[in-house]
Amino acid sequence: MNGKKHSIDIDFFRQLDRFTFMVRKRVSTAYAGNRRSIHSGRGIDTAGYRQYYHGDEIRSIDWNVYARTEKLYVRQYEEEKSLTTHILLDSSKSMDYSGDDGVTKFEYGAMIAAGFAYLVTKDNDKFAISTFSENVDISKPKRGREYLIRTIDHLSEIELEGQTSIKESMIQYTPAIRSRSLVIIISDFLDNLESIESAVYRFSNHDLILVQVLDKTEIDIPVHGNSKLIDLETVSELKTYISENFKKEYKEQLEYHINNIREICDHADADFYTFNTDVPIFDAFFYTISRRRW
Repeated sequence: MNGKKHSIDIDFFRQLDRFTFMVRKRVSTAYAGNRRSIHSGRGIDTAGYRQYYHGDEIRSIDWNVYARTEKLYVRQYEEEKSLTTHILLDSSKSMDYSGDDGVTKFEYGAMIAAGFAYLVTKDNDKFAISTFSENVDISKPKRGREYLIRTIDHLSEIELEGQTSIKESMIQYTPAIRSRSLVIIISDFLDNLESIESAVYRFSNHDLILVQVLDKTEIDIPVHGNSKLIDLETVSELKTYISENFKKEYKEQLEYHINNIREICDHADADFYTFNTDVPIFDAFFYTISRRRW
C-alpha cells in the first residue's frame, strides 16, 4: 500500500433518499427485495420455457418440447427470490488518472458503484463490489448498510496497480455468480475490443450494465506541441509532437472504440453508459436509472 487514500464522496446518498420514490418507480422490477422471479428448475407455478444454456441442469430440459422442435428448452417456474447485484470495479493503474478537477477515474467509478450498492441495500438485497485489473479480487455478496460502509472504506484504501485485463478478470469471476443476477462493470474500458466483447457475452444471460468512466482530458487533449506522454499502467514514456491533426485523429479513434463497445452491448442486450468525471455524480447515476430498458 502506498499510503494514498482515495476520496469517495457519498454525500449524494442524501439526494438518492430525496428521489427514492422516483427512482424506485424506475427500478422496482429489478431491485425489489421480495419479488416474483423466473427460475429454472423446481417451483410451484410454471412460467414458460427458455432456451437451454450451457451450465443449466440436464434434468431441467423438457424433452417433450425437444421432440417437437429439436431444440433444447428448460422449463421455468415462478418463485419468491431476491436479486444479487455483482459490481466489478476497474482498479488498474490507468484508473488513477485525474485531470484538473482532481477526481480520479477510480474515485468516480467507486462512487457510482457505491450508489448502486446503496440502492440495493435499501431493499435489503445482497451485493458485492469486487475490484479487478489483471486479476479480480472477489468479494462475497452480503446484505446491509454496515457491509456497504466497510466496502467503501476498503475501496478508499486500495492501491491501484497493474494493467486492465477485462477478459481474464471476468473469466475468474464467473464462478462467483450462482444465479441470474444484475452485473455492473465499471471501467475506462481502455482494453482491446476482443477482450471487452468476451466479457460482455460471458455475462449476457444476466441483466448487464457497462459504465465507462473517462476524464475530459482523455477526450479533448488539452496540450499542444512537443509533449511527453506517460502510460500509467506500464510507466512507458512517449515523446511526440501533438498537433491539431493528431488531436483530431486521436478523438476519432476514441469515438470508434466507444461506438464499437456500444454496438457490442446492443447486440448482447446490455446497457452501456459513458461519463466524464466532471459530470456531477448524482446526475450520472440517475441518468443510468432513467435510461434503463426495463
